[in-house]
Amino acid sequence: MNRSVTPEAVLEDNLIKQLISGESQWTYREDLHTEEQLWANFKEKLENNNKDVLNEVPLTEQEFRQVQNQLNFANFYEAARWLVGENGIAKVQVQREDASLGIIRLRVINRADIAGGMSSYEVIHQFESDKKTLEDRNRRFDVTLLMNGLPMIHIELKSRNHSYMDAFRQIKKYLKEGKFIGIFSSLQMFVVSNGTDTRYIATATDTKLNEQFLTKWVDKENQPVNDYLEFARDVLSIPQAHKMVTQYTVIDQEKKALILLRPYQVHAIEAVKEASKRQESGYVWHTTGSGKTLTSYKVARNLLQIPSIHKTIFIVDRVDLDQQTTNSFTSYAENDVIDIDETDNVSDLIKKLLSDNRTVIVTTIQKLNHVMKRFKGQEETKRYHKLTQLKIAFVVDECHRAVSPQKKQEIEQFFVRSLWYGFTGTPIFAENAKQALGNLPRTTEQQYGKRLHEYTVKEAIHDGAVLGFQVEYQSTFSEEELDRTILKLAGTDEIDMDEMALSDKEARLPKYVYEDEKHMLEVIHSIVNKSRKKLGFQKGVGQTYGAILTTSSIAQAQRYYELLKEVKAGTSTVQIDEKTKRVLPDFPKVAITYSISENEEVSISNQEKMKESLRDYNEEYGTSYTLETIRAYNRNVNDRLARKKDKYKARSEQLDLVIVVDRLLTGFDAPCLSTLFIDRPPMKPHDLIQAFSRTNRLFDKTKKYGQIVTFQTPKIFEEKVKQALLLYSNGGENDVLAPTWDETKQALIEAIQALREVVATPAAVDELNRGQLKKFAKTYQALDKAFASVQVYSEFKDEQLGSLFPITLEEIEEFQGKYVNALEKLKTSTDPGEEIEIDIDIEYELESIKTEDINYEYILMLIQQFVPSGNDEYELIPKQDEKAIHEVNQYLRDLERNNPKLAYLVKQLWDKIQRKPEEYRDQNVSILLENMIQSTNYTLIEDFSKKWCVKEEALNFMVSNYNPRHERQNGEAELKRTSNYELYRTHTEKPLSKLKYWKGVRKDFDYMMKDDILPLQKRT
Repeated sequence: MNRSVTPEAVLEDNLIKQLISGESQWTYREDLHTEEQLWANFKEKLENNNKDVLNEVPLTEQEFRQVQNQLNFANFYEAARWLVGENGIAKVQVQREDASLGIIRLRVINRADIAGGMSSYEVIHQFESDKKTLEDRNRRFDVTLLMNGLPMIHIELKSRNHSYMDAFRQIKKYLKEGKFIGIFSSLQMFVVSNGTDTRYIATATDTKLNEQFLTKWVDKENQPVNDYLEFARDVLSIPQAHKMVTQYTVIDQEKKALILLRPYQVHAIEAVKEASKRQESGYVWHTTGSGKTLTSYKVARNLLQIPSIHKTIFIVDRVDLDQQTTNSFTSYAENDVIDIDETDNVSDLIKKLLSDNRTVIVTTIQKLNHVMKRFKGQEETKRYHKLTQLKIAFVVDECHRAVSPQKKQEIEQFFVRSLWYGFTGTPIFAENAKQALGNLPRTTEQQYGKRLHEYTVKEAIHDGAVLGFQVEYQSTFSEEELDRTILKLAGTDEIDMDEMALSDKEARLPKYVYEDEKHMLEVIHSIVNKSRKKLGFQKGVGQTYGAILTTSSIAQAQRYYELLKEVKAGTSTVQIDEKTKRVLPDFPKVAITYSISENEEVSISNQEKMKESLRDYNEEYGTSYTLETIRAYNRNVNDRLARKKDKYKARSEQLDLVIVVDRLLTGFDAPCLSTLFIDRPPMKPHDLIQAFSRTNRLFDKTKKYGQIVTFQTPKIFEEKVKQALLLYSNGGENDVLAPTWDETKQALIEAIQALREVVATPAAVDELNRGQLKKFAKTYQALDKAFASVQVYSEFKDEQLGSLFPITLEEIEEFQGKYVNALEKLKTSTDPGEEIEIDIDIEYELESIKTEDINYEYILMLIQQFVPSGNDEYELIPKQDEKAIHEVNQYLRDLERNNPKLAYLVKQLWDKIQRKPEEYRDQNVSILLENMIQSTNYTLIEDFSKKWCVKEEALNFMVSNYNPRHERQNGEAELKRTSNYELYRTHTEKPLSKLKYWKGVRKDFDYMMKDDILPLQKRT
């Protein structure tokens, strides 16, 4: 018996009613369905809001075309930049046809003018996006929210028997088809829902719209808001919707991306704002990896909206860490209405503090210290009085270590009217309080005041804001070897080893045990040969993840660097596996980095080693760093490992592993970093969580966990990790850690058994009825997930298949083939009389076995780098970057072997972009290629229609609905009905007989589909 679900149309109606009900300022516009109608509506709003500027002379048709051209944005990022406006007001410029009226600037949207003034809010639904080619399709959008006539938020809905991901995939399809252009190019936010589950995401191009960043709304207490009507009430009402797209967005200049704040960031900003109104200080506990720098940036910027605050000072930590924080701030502020002042020297800092400009000042604690010293003895001067009486809001990132309690006390005694807002992912609690020093604060709360908002690692993982941790506790020697070592050290055989706890044994081990070369080579073997799945090798070249290896000393780090060079050169006992080389022949690409301050006391020989590693780096990447430019080198390593800049997304520019002591373990943000290898004793709780959190940033759907592998004292390490996670997960660590190897191993065994209960062999799948097929599909999906999970662990070996796990790889691959066929049958056939409803995910994407040889989107990303954008001078684009060009060409050669038809089109586009890049400025390579594919298909359909004398419309329908597994195709009868044999016979030199005609049509149709059209749909 089929379950009854609320139709999509009813969901739309209910959503619109929710938006326009009560005191809402949304108005439903049932009359707006076409782009022409939307532009006319926008023109009316524009003229009404600018009567003073227009001086009662309405815009002519030619003048309004100027406006339309300015609002037809190349991408959503450019739309966001425009929306920032001049002093918060987005404008358009018009050269009036009547020369005496000159040039005018018209106000479009005021960021601060919320729920009043010139702002208007309208709801439309079922907008009609007409097809542009025969191969294209007409599309109808669900619900769109207009602000002052411009589309700002688009909502796609699915009924409850679909996943909200279906709505997300539909948006990606629209993006690929180039549907969100023209007036829709101003969109800032997408919302997807199936009624029960709702998510939002910032707008982006199809290749950059990453499902990992779909965000669930939570309330101030971090309780989820999933229902679409509740979401509409909390997020899409006015003024909240206006704030979401104007005040709770950040434009990342470096990534060329729009960022929408997550709910906990919004709540924290509001909490700090309210505290400042009460003249109270406090701190925000947001788990590491959840975007604290972004939140603190918005807090620092928004505090300036409060008239009682004269200045906001953002204090950053150590010089090396500052670079990334300052770069982030600079990138966020590039298009903002607030200037970010980065102080160059103390005199500059004093000048900026005393100026009347309301700005955010980014500085260090050292410079503030110098300011106070310089004014010592000047207590009677006007400058001293003005400076010390300033109402300053200090915003401190990583507040428990950026400013010591003593130093904060000194600054407060100088700036007597200051407020302090600290941000930390790892607060200091009573359990891990600092050592007592007089009456100085020992915890974060004592130092900064009450906690204003919290968002713990447990909550962040639950919401999908960060990934959980998968921790492996490895040992390079057995417990028997451990026992022998302890007895040897004790010099006696009288110790009862069976009575001693494993952690006690480990505690007796001397440090030198882990400095032995044998141990270090085992660690290297684990990294280069047992971590392929951890490092994303299944994704292919250019798509793998990065890693960090942290050691206990610079000397050990350098020794690791030398050993890795020997391994790579083939002169070590550790050999790199062929399976590793097959994916990345140049693996591992390694660098070593540490702060200058860490290297002051080392010997001349160590200095020489550092010079040697710099020479290696320069040779690999074409750089020219020396010991004198070590800070620049460290910054380059940061950028290269983080891969945020497009330049570093090409394999030729990537780093696989960076060896560190303490550097990069705090404050470093690299979403593409998947694994932290630790060969050192356990750190303190907050240091452990900080280090672990380098790995758990969201990146792509293949990255499931932040992965940690430890190589020393496994039992002690496990205990320390549990203590740290218990402290920082607010109620227990179970939701934070991934399953252990034993749990994951057992899950796969049970998944295999469950599959065997449904169907014993792959061949038996062919005998299953529809109900049994559903059970098979569900159990195979469970097996696929379990198999994908088990492969990540170092303990997994291929030879365990068929022994430990009662299934072979060949069987899994055969089952996969049967599963794909079964899913196709389930998609295309229905059984109204079926009583058993098996809940399967029709859109589930297989994870355990990857068959793609080429990553299509990676090629497009590489080519996109060569397309000029914005105001960039073309000389600044990597026009002569031979490595990048070589990599694109290599990929095209590989693609040609697998899919020559698709490779031909990509190569055509690539050649044109190289020859005439300016012709493609601000264009999306993905859409350009999609248009080429549609044009190719159109030509094929047109030629086929003329050759066989069948109607193009009917042929196009049959092409669009073609299924290679079906003998009879959807639309085939209609195509046959439109065929004209007599016309075919008179126009064909050697026509087939009437009896053979339709068979010839079908044969040629199948040939065209399989040889010409389907390859262009495969994208591999």
